[in-house]
Amino acid sequence: MPPSTDQLMQVIRIQTEIARLGLGLGDIMGFVVEQVLSLISADGAAVELAEGDEMVYRATAGIAKEQIGLRLKIDGSLSGLCVRSGEILNCPDSEADPRVDRAACRLVGLRSMLVMPLQHKGVTVGVLKAMAAQPNRFSSAGVVLLGMLSEVIAAAMYNSVRYDIDELFHQATHDSMTGLANRALFMDRLRSTVLQSERDNRPIGVLIIDMDGLKQINDTHGHRVGDAVIIEFANRIREGTRSSDTVARLGGDEFGVLLTAVEQPRDVDTAVQRIDSEIQARFAFEDKEYELRGSIGSAISTVDGLEIEQLLEVADQRMYAAKRQRSASLQVCA
Repeated sequence: MPPSTDQLMQVIRIQTEIARLGLGLGDIMGFVVEQVLSLISADGAAVELAEGDEMVYRATAGIAKEQIGLRLKIDGSLSGLCVRSGEILNCPDSEADPRVDRAACRLVGLRSMLVMPLQHKGVTVGVLKAMAAQPNRFSSAGVVLLGMLSEVIAAAMYNSVRYDIDELFHQATHDSMTGLANRALFMDRLRSTVLQSERDNRPIGVLIIDMDGLKQINDTHGHRVGDAVIIEFANRIREGTRSSDTVARLGGDEFGVLLTAVEQPRDVDTAVQRIDSEIQARFAFEDKEYELRGSIGSAISTVDGLEIEQLLEVADQRMYAAKRQRSASLQVCA
């Protein structure tokens, strides 16, 4: 069965929205995987890029959302076979298909998938993958539609990357607005750092930072001012960290910091104080001044555990507690 008119119109709308927003490669990949869900009734989607002998989840949606940064061996995975062959691959049932990394499929929660090659300068550098929690989900129409979306990403690769694969990697792993690492790179480094920390028995720290008041700035002064504030906020976080730390824009007004050179828990508290101090100075932009504030939550592996999800959850909860405390203090002062 061919794609319906409504599905083809949705592809055109996706292409139009990307052209209107002028997104960078990393943002386009994130946008496209979200569209896969409704376009072909997928439960999850991912863009995986080939890096060395591994496939790395660089954009995710749906059931794969929490697996961003996940690494699979090229040898022994359907994605790796797709990269090596350059062919579209269909897996009707991961439990019966010897080509797949079954452990990874179970981790994500998928049973069937379509894997579409992504080509840059004639070389297959990654895949666009649609996933379903049930076997035999995808039709021939899904193959056609996923192919159209893979061409959208391939065009973004061609237009935004004019040099080599290193530049492609940078575009795919960094936030186009701030230049910081994006969520995919942050999660990738967090996974590898947690493993290293466990081997070396050395603590690491995780910070979640939420910008306070961005919506009000956007509503009152417009998104151009809001974007300038986000960029300045990102620069100040970067100024408050060390070269060994990973600073990332996780999305919207949320940022993350991975602290690796940590000797004891109070080093994390010191980092929080240093970043908070950098953030708080007023920001002058086009003859006006704006207050910058951020709520910071922290977690440390030796205290809060070595599970990635737990570290992020603890830091997130403490960030929201700090935000509530600040809001209550402002109400008292008012």
